[in-house]
Amino acid sequence: MTPSNYIDLGFRPRPWQTDSLKRRKRFNVEVVHRRGGKTVKEIARTIDAALRCTLLRPHYGYIAPELKQAKGIAWEYIKQYTRPIPGVKVNESELWVELPNNSARIRIFGADNPESLRGFYFDGVVMDEVADMKPEVWSSIILPALLDRGGWADFIGTPKGINLFSEMYYRALQDPDWYASIRTVYDTGALSQAEIDLARASMTEAQFRQEFLCDFTAGSENALLSVDEVQAAAGRHLREDQFSFAAKVIGVDVARQGDDRTVIFRRQGLAAFKPIVMHKADSMEVAARVISEMTAFGPDAVFVDGTGGYGAGVIDRLRMLGHSPVEVQFAARATDPRFTNKRTEMYWDLAEWLKSGGALPDLAELKVELCTPTYDHKGNGGSMRLEAKDAIKARMGKSPDMADALALTFAFDVAPGVRGLLAEVATNQSGRAVTDYDPFNR
Repeated sequence: MTPSNYIDLGFRPRPWQTDSLKRRKRFNVEVVHRRGGKTVKEIARTIDAALRCTLLRPHYGYIAPELKQAKGIAWEYIKQYTRPIPGVKVNESELWVELPNNSARIRIFGADNPESLRGFYFDGVVMDEVADMKPEVWSSIILPALLDRGGWADFIGTPKGINLFSEMYYRALQDPDWYASIRTVYDTGALSQAEIDLARASMTEAQFRQEFLCDFTAGSENALLSVDEVQAAAGRHLREDQFSFAAKVIGVDVARQGDDRTVIFRRQGLAAFKPIVMHKADSMEVAARVISEMTAFGPDAVFVDGTGGYGAGVIDRLRMLGHSPVEVQFAARATDPRFTNKRTEMYWDLAEWLKSGGALPDLAELKVELCTPTYDHKGNGGSMRLEAKDAIKARMGKSPDMADALALTFAFDVAPGVRGLLAEVATNQSGRAVTDYDPFNR
């Protein structure tokens, strides 16, 4: 922009904001502590982009979880920083400003009314406090609205546990086309040391870590696994001789309905391998893929989730073709009375395996799913009880299918080299596996 058409918006970025603006890519995920200046920076960035855009009638959106919240957070800032622009138009009822170049508009939206977002195209979008939004707002509405004009998207917020925002952050870390960053209270310079000390003294340690140190797991003191533990496992590399002697196991979590996925997970000792993920596959397709994986991997046992009867078709098909899968009911009685049900026991064994040196494939979705479940001791007789799958799905916006499939590989102890014995000794007259019996319990 030449000096003759230079416009001073009045925004003076802090060093961290300047660094962020220089590093940005088409898609950006920024985790910033409370009161760090993330919203102001994003509004200035959006106005600048709108002024520079040469496309016809550019559209930009600022989206918060609720329209009222979006208006309270950003509307005054948008008006403040567009006020120096000659010819700017402001619509208070529809919450948009229109700039003089190509009639570029910046508009406020609430994700609580997804239908209000449909029908728009966007050249750029800011999604603030993503943790409180439904995942489909991004995947089904905003992303398609960006594609025809090559629009960009920025995701900003402060951690609120393990959810869509944390998943997007960890996924962005792995994608060279995305930018991801965490800015704690000690990185931004937004608050004085006296204010930081006051906040720490007024909050619990977990609250301070979450709000000001941007710790995704700080609010989950009863989480089965921490982010650090899962990250360490995902970065672990094993030599083949560290697992080649162990039994080979496959876990199959069969999709229940809707957007749930069928996942096939292979594990040998301390090594878990990249899972197979299938969308909207029927029983015949799933069984065929399981057989393909069995042929390639040569497992000593295959455990299939039969909860709710969803895996019954897969199990029946495998048996019809001469294989011996073992049906596992997540709600079945645990082998160890310390646990309320089989699902809790499997996840506990998974967690112990991971902490003892287990190696995970480095997949953002898997890591988020493993960090999400919490537990309590409110089961029968004070037994340990894992958070219900439906509750996890409500928080994450999707089912933890990858984590469930990996957990299934811990359904029972399996000895190497005894393929087929499991089905022979652990079935009843109907041909279905009796899941509360462990044939390899020595």
